[in-house]
Amino acid sequence: MKLSTTHRWTSAYPRPTNLTLVVDALFADPRLAPLYDALDADRRDLSAYVALAAEFGAATVLDIGCGTGTLACLLADRGLSVTALDPAAASLAVARSKPGAERVRWLHGYPADLPPLAVDLATMTGNVAQVFLTDEEWTATLRSVREALRPGGRLIFETRDPAAQAWLDWTPEKSHRRAAGVRQWHEITGVGDGLVSFESTIVFEAEGTRVTSTSTLRFRTRAEIADSLARAGYRVEEVREAPDRPGLEMVFIATTPG
Repeated sequence: MKLSTTHRWTSAYPRPTNLTLVVDALFADPRLAPLYDALDADRRDLSAYVALAAEFGAATVLDIGCGTGTLACLLADRGLSVTALDPAAASLAVARSKPGAERVRWLHGYPADLPPLAVDLATMTGNVAQVFLTDEEWTATLRSVREALRPGGRLIFETRDPAAQAWLDWTPEKSHRRAAGVRQWHEITGVGDGLVSFESTIVFEAEGTRVTSTSTLRFRTRAEIADSLARAGYRVEEVREAPDRPGLEMVFIATTPG
């Protein structure tokens, strides 16, 4: 189950033709979005982004694909001015209900929908950078984010290293988890041309209801990402490993012209 959403384009760049992005049901379905935090309770990955914001002295942050708002609220709780963007209204509803959410500016949409901003730092955590499947979508996103950054601002995002083949562990047996009265597992449905597709199944145990959601992620190499950043007007400052997943994730730190 997918929700298709076509979004508008910023005037600074020509709008690519046939640009349609989808929001997975896991994030857009009002029944499923509230389960996300319980099913993915280990968010040690976000500590690195809080530390990076402090390391680079960021006072203003744009969290792209903020989901249920965990990172946005963490940053706002530390006194940063945070704008959080996501295309899934159901996830944003969860985010807005969290303690301290009133300190965050929540926006519903895609990077191309952003109002004028000039933030110090933009982030994409989790799988956000990998949901842009075509080069056209990815380049367009990078350019929209660049417009939202101040001169000399930074874009920091993580992406899975395709060499690690993380999808080999996305089997029903290895991915099975239970929380909040539901069970969830994943199953690969296709691998090829840098794309990995999988189906997520959630079972509501009390009623026996089963809901499925299909997802596809793009796995880009380090060289492909570096080239795409250069073409979008960034300079790659550094590539680090994710401290909670060494050898599996690449964390790109890219800057805009000062």
